[in-house]
Amino acid sequence: MTIDFLSHLNPSQRRAVEHFCGPLLVVAGAGSGKTRALTYRIANLILQHRVDPENILAVTFTNKAAREMKERIQKLFAEQLAIAEFGERFDLLPEYDQVRLKSRVWRSYIKELWCGTFHSLFSRILRFDIEKYQDEKGRRWNRNFSIFDESDAQSLVKEIVTKQLNLDDKKFEPRSVRYAISNAKNKGLSPHDYEREQPNYRGRVIAEVYSKYQDRLAENNALDFDDLILVPVKLFQQNEQVLGYWYRKFRHILVDEYQDTNRTQYDLIRLLVTHGETNKNNWDWRDRSVFVVGDADQSIYSFRMADFTILLEFQQDFGDGLPDEDTRTMVKLEENYRSCENILQAANQLIENNTQRIDKVLRATRGAGEQIYFFKADDEIAEAEFVINQIRKLERENPELNWGSFAILYRTNAQSRPFEDLLVRAQIPYTVVGGLKFYDRKEIKDVLAYLRAITNPADTVSLLRVINTPRRGIGKATIDNLVGAAQELGTTLWEILSDQTSVNTLAGRSAKSVNNFAAMISRWQAELATMPASDILQGILEDSGYVQDLMSQGTDEAEDRVQNVQELFNAVRQFEEENEEVSLGDFLASAALSSDLDNLKEGQAAVSLMTLHASKGLEFPVVYMVGLEQGLFPNYRSMNDPSALEEERRLCYVGITRAQERLFISHARERRLYGNREPAVRSQFLEELPEELLVTHRPGRMAYAKSASGSIPQRETKARQSVTENWQVGDRVLHKIFGEGEITHVFGSGRKISVAIKFDQLGQKIIDPQVAQLQRVD
Repeated sequence: MTIDFLSHLNPSQRRAVEHFCGPLLVVAGAGSGKTRALTYRIANLILQHRVDPENILAVTFTNKAAREMKERIQKLFAEQLAIAEFGERFDLLPEYDQVRLKSRVWRSYIKELWCGTFHSLFSRILRFDIEKYQDEKGRRWNRNFSIFDESDAQSLVKEIVTKQLNLDDKKFEPRSVRYAISNAKNKGLSPHDYEREQPNYRGRVIAEVYSKYQDRLAENNALDFDDLILVPVKLFQQNEQVLGYWYRKFRHILVDEYQDTNRTQYDLIRLLVTHGETNKNNWDWRDRSVFVVGDADQSIYSFRMADFTILLEFQQDFGDGLPDEDTRTMVKLEENYRSCENILQAANQLIENNTQRIDKVLRATRGAGEQIYFFKADDEIAEAEFVINQIRKLERENPELNWGSFAILYRTNAQSRPFEDLLVRAQIPYTVVGGLKFYDRKEIKDVLAYLRAITNPADTVSLLRVINTPRRGIGKATIDNLVGAAQELGTTLWEILSDQTSVNTLAGRSAKSVNNFAAMISRWQAELATMPASDILQGILEDSGYVQDLMSQGTDEAEDRVQNVQELFNAVRQFEEENEEVSLGDFLASAALSSDLDNLKEGQAAVSLMTLHASKGLEFPVVYMVGLEQGLFPNYRSMNDPSALEEERRLCYVGITRAQERLFISHARERRLYGNREPAVRSQFLEELPEELLVTHRPGRMAYAKSASGSIPQRETKARQSVTENWQVGDRVLHKIFGEGEITHVFGSGRKISVAIKFDQLGQKIIDPQVAQLQRVD
């Protein structure tokens, strides 16, 4: 008894799976079953074409994806065996027979299959052949090499910068230097190549650090993560025998998430597929294939050196290069099994505004669903109140939903804070996916430690956290001396720190730095009784050099940390507005409550909070996309860069396609930035969504009463100082951000007026004149 195990694939999936030899690009739209296509392709190669599993190389981007693929293949084969041997479905067999079949499948097929991430697969290859490799300076490694993680690599670079080369670590911040070295490796550049590409002083110095870093790695017989890709490329290029062996072994190569590959990873695949032959006419596709799956519309990792043009160039590099309707080397998976039709229509219309893509249209396999709900909030707090109340309402009214059915997606980590605050107050369990909760983030803990040290000098834990953060040249030995003396005398560390004589005696060469630190803390302690908490926070951030140190690092991670510190300042200002006669101690007590109250127990369903980047690959019944404002999403760095703006639009597309049943989109009229309220302009992406699919809600605060339903009580806001100008079509106006423009339309009347303005430089935008504080130009 046999079955056609491909029978439940749709025609496009089946065409992809049944492809045997030669190149094939599978353009797999969101929710279109790409993992199924990859899984069934491997199964079809083995079952129908008798390909030995050890001749298949399947590359994924996460270990989780590799495990899932292996499990799916194992289940698929076990089901085939169950029908063939027992004439029965696998899940109807006794447990003993199920275990026996799965064990046979593992031994016969899964064990020999090369399926994993780039790093895991090619580190395995290096265990065989790295001794045949030497780099451009003759450095060598042997096969029992260690793999240094990012922490090891950072420490090594820091030691070279600060000790070996005695560089100024403000100008050559170790994290920033390490970031530059990693980027160089991802581009396939050696230290010499890097210096040639960056011939200025900074480039020459980083190249020297890079070279010494490679020396130290070789001395330790160690590779970093980037080497696990770069070294195999260099090895294959310099040793034809080694390349020939692996070329003959891997006859069928599959790559998932092809849009996320970088140039070095592409070089690896190309070498293995073509045997290094550059002339396309000489390639031998007999019993060979390269099968890549991806979607340019979901390429959102350029900051990790991913290059989606590699996918766009597949047809020229490997395929027949024919138009989409004629090609035999591309298949599009456009049927979406995840989202309702309205959500997909919005996603399709948005992404059509991008120019760098392969044309495709996601088609729904489900009903239309509800319209997308669009909410315009007064500010970020009103936005959070709306979202949390909606979650409560939907969870209460829909038995099939639990807290785990909801996701809140935002552009930057710093945006999580108002949502976390309200979720804690509402006692709704939540988890931050791919990151730490706001008050658990290192930079927030650091700054709160400064504030606790000011309000409570006896808090030795906080003092120890910040005494050399950022680095002030106060070493471990000095700190041990100071702590030891305090313990010996039975007093607090602060008693020692605040006495210059004691410090001068105990701290040696670090005495000046310790005294300066203590003086700074004392100076702000003296302001506690009279100065607002927000001013103290701003002062300590400046005096300590904490934010300046982060900004000097020049990395995306450091920029995220700066944004989080700024959001903490926003939290203090908000706390001051909402409470009368508050002290810094009152705020710290509130923050401690937020950080300590963790309702999430093991296995408990929880609302998911995450950045849009972290959401890729996930799906939720109900999704809230928040903060769609110019400068925030799309972010300000992309505003004048067409390529970066297209990536921001792809990120928006990814966010929309996470939603299965309901999608809510929101933005604020104004948002607190650096403590001040600034007018916010709705994202241009909102203008690119089909109006007929949106239900628009434009009030100020939603009037939820505090009741047994548990809605979040709404804070009172001060009445706006409205400017009751009589705006007319044709008026010339000045906006402090967008410059001069001319009013083309006036909507509404009185306090609810809004105007469409055609700006001289930026085109047309709809503005609330009360928020934007427009000035008439005579």
